Amino acid sequence: MNIGSDLRQVVRGRVLTAGDEAFDTARLPWNRAVEQPVLAVVEAEDADDVAAVVRAAGLAGLSVSTQPSGHGASGNTDGTILLRTGRLRGVEVRPGERLARVGAGVSWGEVLSEAGGHGLTGLAGSSPATGVVGYTLGGGVSWFARKYGYAANSVRAFDVVTADGARTRVDAGSDPELFWALRGGGGDFAVVTAVEFDLHPAPKLYGGRIVWPADRAADVMAAFRETAAEAPEELTVWFSLMQFPPLPQVPQPLRGLSAVLVDVAHLGEADEAQALLRRFEKIDGRVLDTRGPLPVAALGDICAEPTDPGPGSILAQLLTRFDDQAAAAVLAEAAGSGGVAPLALVQVRHLGGALARPVPGAGACGHVEEEYLLSLLGVPFTPESAAAVAERQREISSALVPYTSGRKPFTNLGPGERAAGAFPGDVLARLRDVKRRRDPLGVLRSNYPVLDD
Repeated sequence: MNIGSDLRQVVRGRVLTAGDEAFDTARLPWNRAVEQPVLAVVEAEDADDVAAVVRAAGLAGLSVSTQPSGHGASGNTDGTILLRTGRLRGVEVRPGERLARVGAGVSWGEVLSEAGGHGLTGLAGSSPATGVVGYTLGGGVSWFARKYGYAANSVRAFDVVTADGARTRVDAGSDPELFWALRGGGGDFAVVTAVEFDLHPAPKLYGGRIVWPADRAADVMAAFRETAAEAPEELTVWFSLMQFPPLPQVPQPLRGLSAVLVDVAHLGEADEAQALLRRFEKIDGRVLDTRGPLPVAALGDICAEPTDPGPGSILAQLLTRFDDQAAAAVLAEAAGSGGVAPLALVQVRHLGGALARPVPGAGACGHVEEEYLLSLLGVPFTPESAAAVAERQREISSALVPYTSGRKPFTNLGPGERAAGAFPGDVLARLRDVKRRRDPLGVLRSNYPVLDD
């Protein structure tokens, strides 16, 4: 059997296998630190190509791993056909219905550009480069999740290809079981070719970043905790300790700076936001302050995350509490005499609000009771730096065990972790039951398969 030849006979898109000139580039995930071995890469031209690939894989006894651009890759792809859906384009915004319909290859930046002109927003995260579909299949914790909950719970319908290669539309009425699993359970149950979801009002938006030298960390931490404690659901605040690299592309005065910073987004008027953030005004020594009114399309500018692929290693944990002891432990472990290095970032995100409330008819993402999310990010350019980053992550994570739940959102899973770490036991059992019945041959493989033990 020649899988490349067989696939070329049934799809219009490009098919690459080992030995083809572009194969090694085409199989790369977004995170270049993740090795992603595959049998073949198919760049689907349309939903018919997707269906043909799934059918061919089923007949050959193979599995399909689907990625538009490779965000969230785990490396769990050995022996699979990597199905790229980045060419499934199209953004349709219906402002009168507060609805968007997008293809599987569309990024959040594209949606925000279209929706923002109508005073609307989707529930996007911090990066405009992240794909809408993969993010939503994993639940999707947005800047606006405190107000509107998980992005997955704003979905109205999916266009999918099921494990037997059939194309269909899935919504709460047509297939409630699959609709539930796709909203937060990952990509194990069907290949999504398009998604329709609610847009939310955002006539006014205020946001930005404040940066201080790291020696202000204790003051900023205190202000962060007090601000989060009284924040309305329209306000989201993140606290970070960051080591900016000493590289020419990093602008002064940030180049090489060991810093503490706060990122904020507020659905509302600037004067309302400034009043809510008043505690930060009292902390002197600001190096940078980018806060101000924002168009929705500029939401990704708040954190200014890289929009090109690169290496990264992230370890995330939900915090069961963030009281004086937990905050002191974060500062002691991550902002001690050595700073955050060799990590690039230690971050605490405020959750709560609508995320914490059970929602009737919610998807597999459900709700999250923990009100804070801890993330430890490193950039492993070499094997030596990768080892140093992993050791530092283990040190900080171990020290904070008394304050963590052992769970994390699905989209915060990292290589080597399992889907079981993202779900309560009853939800995981239900997802596994859906998987066994909907895909008994294991034709579809998520980045984090629910049947992995």
